Amino acid sequence: MPVLMEKQKDIFFEEDDLPYEEDILRNPYSVKCWLRYLEFKKLASRNVVNMIYERALKELPGSYKLWYNYLKLRRRQVKGKCINDPAVEDVCNAHERALVFMHKMPRIWLDYCQFLMDQCRITKTRRTCDKALRALPITQHYRIWPLYLKFAKMYDLPESAVRIYRRNLKLQKENTEDYIEYLKSIDWLDEAAKRLVNIIDDDSYISKEGKSKHQLWNELCELVAKNPDKVTSLKIEPIIRQGLKRYTDQIGVLWNSMADYYIRGGHFERARDIYEESIETVLTVRDFTQVFDAYAEFEKNVIGAKIQTMEETGASEEDDLDLELRLARLENLMDRRLLLLNSVLLRQNPHNVHEWHKRVTLFKDKPREIINTYTEAVQTVDPKLATGKPHTLWVDFAKFYEKAGQIEDARVIFDKAVKVPYKHVDDLASVWCEWAEMEIRHDHFDEALKLMQKVTAPPTRKVSYHDESETVQDRVHKSLKVWSLYADLEESFGTFKTCKAVYDRIIELRIATPQIIINYGLFLEENNYFEEAFKGYEKGIALFKWPNVYDIWNTYLVKFIERYGGTKLERARDLFEQCLENCPEKFAKAIFLLYAKLEEEHGLARHAMAVYDRATKAVLPEERYEMFNVYIKRAAEIYGVTYTRPIYEKALEVLPDEQAREMCIRFADLERKLGEIDRARAIYSHASQICDPRVAPNFWQVWKEFEIKHGNEDTVREMLRIKRSVQAMYNTQVSDVFNR
Repeated sequence: MPVLMEKQKDIFFEEDDLPYEEDILRNPYSVKCWLRYLEFKKLASRNVVNMIYERALKELPGSYKLWYNYLKLRRRQVKGKCINDPAVEDVCNAHERALVFMHKMPRIWLDYCQFLMDQCRITKTRRTCDKALRALPITQHYRIWPLYLKFAKMYDLPESAVRIYRRNLKLQKENTEDYIEYLKSIDWLDEAAKRLVNIIDDDSYISKEGKSKHQLWNELCELVAKNPDKVTSLKIEPIIRQGLKRYTDQIGVLWNSMADYYIRGGHFERARDIYEESIETVLTVRDFTQVFDAYAEFEKNVIGAKIQTMEETGASEEDDLDLELRLARLENLMDRRLLLLNSVLLRQNPHNVHEWHKRVTLFKDKPREIINTYTEAVQTVDPKLATGKPHTLWVDFAKFYEKAGQIEDARVIFDKAVKVPYKHVDDLASVWCEWAEMEIRHDHFDEALKLMQKVTAPPTRKVSYHDESETVQDRVHKSLKVWSLYADLEESFGTFKTCKAVYDRIIELRIATPQIIINYGLFLEENNYFEEAFKGYEKGIALFKWPNVYDIWNTYLVKFIERYGGTKLERARDLFEQCLENCPEKFAKAIFLLYAKLEEEHGLARHAMAVYDRATKAVLPEERYEMFNVYIKRAAEIYGVTYTRPIYEKALEVLPDEQAREMCIRFADLERKLGEIDRARAIYSHASQICDPRVAPNFWQVWKEFEIKHGNEDTVREMLRIKRSVQAMYNTQVSDVFNR
């Protein structure tokens, strides 16, 4: 039953509350006692619970736990009620009373502000947030600002929200991007652009969303370019030009943004100037493609807009002229595309010879432009850095004048070309050769010879051809290309003496090739200087080693035999022996066959047989079978078939199994034809040891047919016995392999 306290007659409590009341009387400043009492009364009416909280807070006004739980309870009690309800105002007053003591506790402030936001009390919420920021130390402000910024964006009050954001950015710069997004949403684009510029210029700024400075630049360019009428406080062109210097990988996008800015502002001529400037300065094909496509699209849109206007308002003569001008401008732009693209590639690498040639072809029917292009090319390209062959620019330049019939101008170009410090001697040699060939085409043979004499004249001091520290002009006198042309010219238009001197000089300089030596020999032969030709071959043989000397030896030996036949047999034999002394196996076959042919036609048959016998040992293993066949054939023709028996026997010893098997069959057939049946049978028996019946059934079939024709039952049985034993032998070998 209710009990009335004597001292506090306005406080009622149940009989069950008595222990708790006594406890708090004994310990009025113990939070635990009050919390135990509240836990016990949690199911009581709200007035009773509220009264206990009020009594507790009167005794302990500095207890955060009591205030927090009390305010939380009071907010829950008024949840869902109208904001005009007096109970709601009482809760607000309770928060105000709590903040007298709890003004340093951010959680109380946050709950109060959220409570006010839920009631949509805008002014009171803003003032409360401001009071919270003033009351709390600055280290606690980061807890208030997220809620305050959320409140600022909840209502269409841009002026207040902007002021709140500006205050926040003084403390938390990392929220600038959120501020910029908010400014975009309320269409304050000028302020957004200025803020973007600030964070781009601030090297210490780190994007909260992980954006790079490059991405922020792109955002700025897009924002300004698409809203030229709303962004008025910034000068867009200097900003984008600064970006062009800093972000070279996005030059095309930045140029397009600048042009787009002027297009949207209605400054079409200025936009055109920007496009023209950009396609003249970009360095990559990707950037060029982006800019050119945007430029072409702009011109098409301008033409489309003009046509639409003419259809709506009617076309005057001035409008027709303007439309024709715009169409001509677009056509001119499309015609220039390849040339502009070529310019981009040349800006990338001005030493790219191939691109200079392509540029010349683009000016197909414009001789003045071609001359200017060649002139610029030869002045720009550094031979040391060139990609391609720089001498071709000079040569084609001279040929251009030659085709126009201006030979003197072509000579001037060639004269300048031979003074250029090329990287390789071959480039300079090619220029001299082209110059000489031009003179030949115009029947100036003496001029061509003079040029060759001039270029082959040795310098005043000794210079190594491969010494790259020397200029190519000092080394070109040893160029084989120049000497080859010189020799051809002397053969065609010079005297025998001068031509021979040229070939001798080539050999003396040790720059001859086997083909040069052969040409020299043929030239001397044509002029009936056979011994001189043979001396030339010998000089060439002394210069080269195997295998390069093979062609010289082959030509020398053939020509010597054609010239002397058997009259100088000993000398010919000496030459063959000298050739075969160090001859590799790869080239021995042809030399031995030539040697044997010489002996057969002009020497002794036994010498020929000895040569064939040596050949079977000296050639490549895969050529021995063929060599034995030739040996056997020639021996049979010269001495008769009986002479071939030792050759067959030798072949069986050295040839591999497969070829030896074939040779055995032929040997046995030979003996059969000679009537030597027992010898033939012995050969078959000998060969059977290398003939597995599963691998070589043909051999056993031939032997069987032989026995059927020339043997009897015993010989056939013996043949079958040998076959079984051979098969058993091979089976045993196979099983041994598997057992291992």
